Formats: sequence, structure tokens, C-alpha cells
Amino acid sequence: MIEREIIHTTPASKRIFDVLKDVLQFFELYVRILLELFVTLVQIVLPKKQKDVSGEIVLITGTGHGIGRELALHYASLGSTVVCVDIDGKNNLQTVEKAKRLNLGEVYSYSCDVSKRDEVMALADRIKSDVGCISVLVNNVGIMPTHPILQQSAEEIQRVFDVNVFSQFWTIQAFLPHMQEKGRGHIICMSSIAGLVGISNLVPYCATKFAVRGLMEALHAELREGPFRDLIRTTTIFPYMTNTGLCKHPKVKFPSILGLLDPKQVARRIVEAHRTDLMEVTIPSSLLHINNWTRLLPDHCGLMLKDFIDSGVESDLI
Repeated sequence: MIEREIIHTTPASKRIFDVLKDVLQFFELYVRILLELFVTLVQIVLPKKQKDVSGEIVLITGTGHGIGRELALHYASLGSTVVCVDIDGKNNLQTVEKAKRLNLGEVYSYSCDVSKRDEVMALADRIKSDVGCISVLVNNVGIMPTHPILQQSAEEIQRVFDVNVFSQFWTIQAFLPHMQEKGRGHIICMSSIAGLVGISNLVPYCATKFAVRGLMEALHAELREGPFRDLIRTTTIFPYMTNTGLCKHPKVKFPSILGLLDPKQVARRIVEAHRTDLMEVTIPSSLLHINNWTRLLPDHCGLMLKDFIDSGVESDLI
């Protein structure tokens, strides 16, 4: 009789023990989250120290103008070796010449259509031979056709996905092995505020920028579960409309608060996000918190706020 009772009570006791164990682990996790939240709040007041990037080999796509050019100049000013990649060889060389005048880090120029996988893979081999293994990849290149979905041609939609999304897959596949060989690295990809909020006249563009966010979140998860956890980091950037020429007809209700951003300021903030190992950054930073908070509200409340802000782009076909 005693043996039979033990057989029946042991599984129940084990279940209770497992539940208590899970509860304790959850409580420990909750305490750790509170501590991390406290550290984050402290860092808002006392900013985190920025890591040195003078020894990094930084590859940036889309360096012929705009944010890409400013990123190249900023990294060069910090002593990084900068690899400038753009399909426009002439403008790319102008960027390189400007960066070389700083006389701080080596600067290289390569012409490549990053939407074509074969070209990117060949470029990776060439750069490894000429410069060395890349340790920082900045996927900055992007295009933005701005007109209603029914006026977007099949070729335009295909091209915006090729440049804004698939190019990032190809560069990651090409240069992540460089970082694995080095045992460290950082991948920075440009999404957009249009990757957090849908905007009219930008349906394909928004879709590509939402895709970039998903790509980076999944890549971060994959890296965390492998041997390069905390060694190869990721950062996703969500800038507001920037004065690079892509926004041909911007619509801004509050220009003093949400006017077009200066590419230099955006580039500076991207480099700061890299140097402080931030995972997701909006520019300005408040927009990420506003978006997260708004998503907790009923749909119609979020739309009311969006209507009040009333920012976006007009069709470039007008």
C-alpha cells in the first residue's frame, strides 16, 4: 500500500515543483527587467560611454550623397577605415576625396549595384583582398518612389524591393562571414519612420522598410542563439524625413518640431547608436516611444493622433 501511494504522489509533487521553479525563474527575470529599466533611465541622464571605432573597417552603401556621404565623413573623422560603396562612381569618388582630406583614416571607393547578389559577393572577395575583413556594415542605400499604389508600375515596385530589401540580404550574406572570421562585428540597417507607420503615397516603400525591421529583428535573434552572441551586434535605424532629395514634396504641419532632418545630424545619431550598441533607434528618439505608446491605444485613437500630426509626402506625379 505504501509503495502504491508513493507511485501516485510523486508525479503530482514533481508538477508542483516544476511550477514553483518556473514561478521563481519568472520572478528573477522580472527583477532583472526592472534593474535594466533603471539602468536605461540612468543612461538617459548620464549617457553611456561611446566605444572606440578607430580600428574598425566600416563598409557603407549609398555613399554617393546624403546620409551615406555624411556617414563616411563621420566615420573617417573618428579614424575608421571607411569603404564607400555606391552605384554612382563619380559621386562616390567625391565622397572619398572629402573623407581623405580629413587625413585620419584610410578611405576606399567601390562601384557596385548592391541589388545584384553576384556583384555583392564578388565585391566582398575583392574588399577582403584589398582592405581586409569588414567589421562594421552600414546598409544605407535606398530609393523612394512617392505616388499612389495604382500609379506604381510593376518595375518600380520590383526595383524598390531589390534596392531597399534584397540588397540588405545580399550584403549581410556577403559580409557576415567577415565578422565571424574576426570574431566580432556590427550590422547597421536603415529602416525608416515609414517602417513603423504606414504613409500614403509610400505603400511599396513602407512595405520595404517594415521588411527591414523584420529582417533585423530576426537576424538579432539568430545571432543571439549562436556562438557570436554579444560579439556581432545589430542596430536598426528609423529616421524621420531627411533632407536628402528623396522627399520631393514633403508635407509637414509642424516644421519647428517635425521639420526635415539635416543629413549630418542623422549621420551623427547613427554613429552614436552604433557606438553605444543600441538595438533600435528612431531619429528623433522620441518617435519610437510615441509609436510604442500609440500602438497600445484603440486603433481610432492612434488614427486621431496621426491625423493631428498630419505629416508625410505628396505624390511626385503632381
